[in-house]
Amino acid sequence: MIGYISDNLLLPILDFFYGLVPSYGLAIIALTVVIRLALFPLSAGSIRNARRMRIAQPVMQKRQAEIKSKYANNPQKQQEELGNLMKEFGSPLAGCLPLLVQMPILFALFATLRGSPFADVPYTINLKVLPAEQIAAVEAKPFNSPSHSIFVTETNHVPVIATLEGGTKLGVGDSTQVSLHTKDGQGFAAVLGGVENGDAFAPTWSVTKGEGVVSVDANGTIKAITTGDATVEAKIPGLAARSGFLFIKALGQVGFMTDGQVNWDIAILVAGFGISLFASQILSGMGMPANPQQSTANKITPVMITGMFLFFPLPAGVLLYMVVANIFQALQTFLLGREALPENLQQILDQQMSQQNLATAGGGSVSGDRLPFEPKSKK
Repeated sequence: MIGYISDNLLLPILDFFYGLVPSYGLAIIALTVVIRLALFPLSAGSIRNARRMRIAQPVMQKRQAEIKSKYANNPQKQQEELGNLMKEFGSPLAGCLPLLVQMPILFALFATLRGSPFADVPYTINLKVLPAEQIAAVEAKPFNSPSHSIFVTETNHVPVIATLEGGTKLGVGDSTQVSLHTKDGQGFAAVLGGVENGDAFAPTWSVTKGEGVVSVDANGTIKAITTGDATVEAKIPGLAARSGFLFIKALGQVGFMTDGQVNWDIAILVAGFGISLFASQILSGMGMPANPQQSTANKITPVMITGMFLFFPLPAGVLLYMVVANIFQALQTFLLGREALPENLQQILDQQMSQQNLATAGGGSVSGDRLPFEPKSKK
């Protein structure tokens, strides 16, 4: 499904924007904004629900405890009252469905930016070499890799599959040929033959595991040497993997450090991701009563995630998408945070803010933390 979305939705949009402005960096930004705008209704629902639940949670927890205590011996009435409570304030799970619906598109967008034309595309084949006398008893099952759209020009991409007709189990001394071809059966070499400078996209072959078990030549012919497990990889260069954009040296560049040298463009992108994530989390608490635990999480989480991405191998093009997406998320959070609340939630929020102001002015907690819908205490 993710591959289908990438090939039939995201790549055509990418081609369109590259046709308008021949810059893959700008195309990434435009593609990110278009997808985020298309998903705005879904993500807005999640943000609204999170905001409302943050306000209503203290009251809901208190009311739920009261209902469970009051109707402990009447499960049917208890469920009815809990249902009425959910109707009044909404369900905490209501924001999960929009997130689940948009996940396939976001995963497809992420996968698109990790492949051609922004990065070199690997085809990984895991092999098992058996003794020659055992291989005759093994049923040959053809192996087909996942399809990847390979850009051979700025606006022309073809879906390419790696195939082993005899399967991934070989006998010692056997040889087999990996076939790279399109979905309609045309060889990838034939595709490159009709493209100017097609040799630049010829795959490179290597044994990434089990070098003594198999060997592979420049044409993708694998020879089994001895028994064991091995992995062969064909890597097709990405058209824009070495293209720069603004301060980014190469959109396909991976890693904070290369050969002991700091890649400052990657560092800047990771820092931008952390700052934009922190801003989005701060904006999510705008106009809300102080929550020390939430405040601590808002400070620690961006630092932890940002630190992880310093060493997580993501191409610069993917990091660019993540920064733009976070900025869009922060703007969306700011705008939705200014929306009017339902009357019952606004009443709760006003009460919470009033209690917080009194506590701050008095230098301590306010006696009688009564919330709306709770009966007044009698003195």
